[in-house]
Amino acid sequence: MIEVRALGPDEWRVWRKLRLEALAESPAAFGSKLADWTGPGDTEARWRSRLAGLSLKLVLRADGAPAGIVGGYIRDDGVAEMVSLWVAPFARGLGVGDAAVRTVLVWADPRDVMLSVKVGNEPAIALYRRHGFVDAGPSPTEPDERLMRRSRGSG
Repeated sequence: MIEVRALGPDEWRVWRKLRLEALAESPAAFGSKLADWTGPGDTEARWRSRLAGLSLKLVLRADGAPAGIVGGYIRDDGVAEMVSLWVAPFARGLGVGDAAVRTVLVWADPRDVMLSVKVGNEPAIALYRRHGFVDAGPSPTEPDERLMRRSRGSG
């Protein structure tokens, strides 16, 4: 069974634990690096600030165990952006990623949703395509990433 739970502002430790796991386990999937968030960068104030910048902060559990995270925020142009999606290795193929994307789409409705994905991350690209996302061109800031967009009413 997959459970999705929103995190409150004081649950930064939960996000921190899973985000550091994600950066350690799947370093090629993210623009951030583990070294950016450990050592001097690993402070309560910084984690709280990161969470404060996200309108949506979700933890997903599979059979009671922490299995993933995803976040989202509304950009200045009114488009929702999905960020930091990660599914723990033990939970891949169980529908955790699908549950995360569906929850973000419900939260974002009726807005379009954008995301960035690393070139070559075929499992993630396939997940997003299943939910109606299409390629929207290269990232203007990250040469190894592509943008994907799901227009309202798609899927």
